[in-house]
Amino acid sequence: MNSANFFFFQAAGVVRKEARSIGIAVDHRRRNRSAESLDLNVKRLQNYKTRLILFPRKAGKPKKGDADAAAVAAATQLKGAIAPITQAKPAVEFAKIKEADKKHRIFFTQRRARADVRMAGVRAKKASEKAANDALSKKAE
Repeated sequence: MNSANFFFFQAAGVVRKEARSIGIAVDHRRRNRSAESLDLNVKRLQNYKTRLILFPRKAGKPKKGDADAAAVAAATQLKGAIAPITQAKPAVEFAKIKEADKKHRIFFTQRRARADVRMAGVRAKKASEKAANDALSKKAE
């Protein structure tokens, strides 16, 4: 049994076997790595349970956890999303492009910097060979 998933159902007040019987998907491989998402999911599950009406299998013999006759009579079919996951959209800021930004060639600068790093050894070797050749040519004169 996954302890993280067990804790999730325990925190929400639902037994795993009961969760499957009332239409809640149970994934035994799932791991909660974030306390914030765990709290959010527990709140969603608790909200779902408060709005859930469990009809008794036998009308005359309701079991523990089943709804009473008044709640069963007042029940209506829900349409649409039952407990949607809402994600906050990040705020987007727009900025005007300045003339200096337009003139600055970013891609060219990045490629040049990458080439400088890659070719540093070759260029250093060529410079030292040229300096050695210049020194030999000065001696010969």
